[in-house]
Amino acid sequence: MQTCYIETPLGHAKIVGDDKGIASVSILDTKEELSDTIPESLLDCVIQLKEYFNETRKTFDLKLNPEGTTFQKKVWHQLETIPFGRTFSYLQLSKQLGDPKAIRAVANANGKNPLWIIVPCHRVIGSDGSLTGYASGLYRKQWLLNHESDYKQQSLF
Repeated sequence: MQTCYIETPLGHAKIVGDDKGIASVSILDTKEELSDTIPESLLDCVIQLKEYFNETRKTFDLKLNPEGTTFQKKVWHQLETIPFGRTFSYLQLSKQLGDPKAIRAVANANGKNPLWIIVPCHRVIGSDGSLTGYASGLYRKQWLLNHESDYKQQSLF
């Protein structure tokens, strides 16, 4: 596996993958030394993430290779169907997967998503519209949802 570190508006991101696909993209709470060179197997991911943050990309077209259980991969695949700028509740996601009672298992799989932004777990919210837990921090989840919104909130100060 190859690794690189890039800067994003939300902090340094770590990208891991190889010729089989991207295994993980994670946002860090620490500042790692940014990569001088990007391995070829990770280059498309770096480019597409930069395009996403520059508001020129709404969907990702990458070969993915995350590690997870069959159920987790099923949930992550379903997350990829949530359109840019939209949100789904955990209950809606559970229903789409065919079992509304699996809401906790779905939430757990969502929280273990290893492909930050690429598989948009940040688009899943509580049934009441609340921003529920997010492994990368709720302020990042709010930032991402604002970034994808058609209605940009302007700062008063």
